[in-house]
Order: sequence, then structure tokens, then C-alpha cells
Amino acid sequence: MKAVVLVGGFGTRLRPLTLTTPKQMLPVIDRPMLEHVIGGLGAHGVDEVTLSLGYKEDVFREAYPAGECARVALKYAVEPEPLDTAGAVRFAAEAAGIDETFIVINGDVFTDLDVRSVWDRHHEVGAAGTIALTPVDDPSRYGVVPTDEAGKVLGFVEKPPRDEAPTNWINAGTYVLEPSVLAGIDPGRRVSIERETFPAIVADGGLWAVQSDAYWVDAGTPDTYLQIQMDLLDGVRGQPVEGVSADAMIADGATVERSVVMAGASVAAGAVVRDAVISFGATVRAGATVEGSVIGPNAVIGERAKLTAMTMIGDGAVVDAGRALEGGRLPESD
Repeated sequence: MKAVVLVGGFGTRLRPLTLTTPKQMLPVIDRPMLEHVIGGLGAHGVDEVTLSLGYKEDVFREAYPAGECARVALKYAVEPEPLDTAGAVRFAAEAAGIDETFIVINGDVFTDLDVRSVWDRHHEVGAAGTIALTPVDDPSRYGVVPTDEAGKVLGFVEKPPRDEAPTNWINAGTYVLEPSVLAGIDPGRRVSIERETFPAIVADGGLWAVQSDAYWVDAGTPDTYLQIQMDLLDGVRGQPVEGVSADAMIADGATVERSVVMAGASVAAGAVVRDAVISFGATVRAGATVEGSVIGPNAVIGERAKLTAMTMIGDGAVVDAGRALEGGRLPESD
């Protein structure tokens, strides 16, 4: 089984963390988000992944110089310019020489979906494309996918008003596609798989769906980036994991509750870290408070500083002693 993983976006919603690091290379507990995603694919039989790259593509190459991630072989396809989702899929599949059924997944989707079940259903019905669906409370942020009782897709409604959505089952960002789908994607221009490609397949009667209520989070926002880590600590996805690295330094008198403190990070005496992520090499100095926030690699939180309400501190940034930030961003960016 081969897969294309879309990782070319700019990650603007996660700035300032993504000013220096592509979204899928941000750390989750102890390793990049991408390794969690590819590891999940590998567990269900995927043995080759092509990364569809754009923004800061060199970071991915440098991280995996042997062409392997989570014991899955890697190939790289670097877009000459942003081609949107369908354009990126076509470019990556052709660059990798994919000429058989293949999987596509958004690189910021954290899920326990059994992709093999989507693969099997795809072949059972002879679909051109099969989409994994997940239920949500508010479908207005997503592509909504109504189906018949057998799972055949009847339409594809991108981001409808909440009170007009025909269903709460949304596109979960995982697809199984036939190579014939690529022929319907114009080369060399921006093409949206959600707005152009899928509606065209629906019109031809070839798009099917598989519903799954397995764990699923779009980890592309500050809230969900924090959530996926808290879910691992809380055991939402199985056995709870340990969030404090053995290579972190937690001083006597420091308080660390329900938080991730990565290798090389330090929390000084009198500091309070609660419901937060302290990334590799970051420093929280004496008396500081970090609550419900994310501190990037090598950042420094000064003495008695107070960071709350999803404050995000970027790579190497320094928060002055005594400063209070509520929902702040440092460094600030457009």
C-alpha cells in the first residue's frame, strides 16, 4: 500500500511555532507530528509514503536523511508552486510513479482510523474514490458528505452554514483513490480536491464513503495541537503516556500538572506548569506560570512571568521577567 501525505502548507494558524518549523514537524510528546501520522499508516499496512512538500521542505529532508520515517519508506515531491490539495496529489503521485490504487491523507490529521477498512470497502464497491468520514458537532468548518444507505456519496458540500448542513458526517482527510482520478486534475494549476475533484467524481457516480467514529482530530490549530497531546496524557487513545521526559529538569518546588515537558527543557523552583506544552530545550524560570499554553523549542520564560489562555511562544523567543500574556503570541507575526 502506497500513500501520499500532504505536508506542504504554511501552517499559518499555528504561528509563531511554524515560523521556523513546518506544522507536521512540530513535536507531539517526544517526536514530530509526522512520525505519529506515518506510524499510524504503517500499522495498517502502508509501506511507502510520498511527502507532498512545499513550505520549508528542507526541514523534512534533513530530519529523515535515510528516506525512512517510523519504519516506512519515504519519497519526496516538492511542488514548484502551491497547487492546492488536488494539484498537490497529482504532482506527488506522478513524481513517485504511482500507477495503482493509493491512499491520500492530510498530514495534520491525528486519527485511529483503520485505513485498511477504507481500502477494502473501496475495492469491494469498485469506487474511483473513497472518503473516510467522521462525525462532528459543528460541521460548518468542514466538507460535509451526505451518502445513501450503502455509503455512496450523494454530494460534497464545503463548509456549509451550521443550520444548513445536510449531515454532521464530514470529510476526515483520508482517501483511497484510483490513478484514473489523476487524469481529471488539470496539471500545473491550483485545484481543490474538495471543491472540484470530489464533486466531479460524485457526478460520475464513483465516489463512496466509509463512516468511522474512531478518534479523529484536525491538529492544525493551537487548541487542537494542544488537545492531541493532552489526549495522549489522559489515555483517550489507549494507555496514558508519560508527558515529562526523563531528560527534562524539574526543580524541587516546581509544580507540573497534566503537561508535556520535553527533553532538555527545565522548570525552576516555584514555577507552575499546568495543561501546557514545554518544548525541547525551553526554560521556565523561577516563579513563572504557564497554563493552557504552548512554549516552543529553546524559548525562555522569565521569572514571575504569567502565560495563560493559549499563549504561544515561538522558537527561541524570550518572555521578560514579570510579563503577563493572555492569549498572546511572541514573536508577533502578520
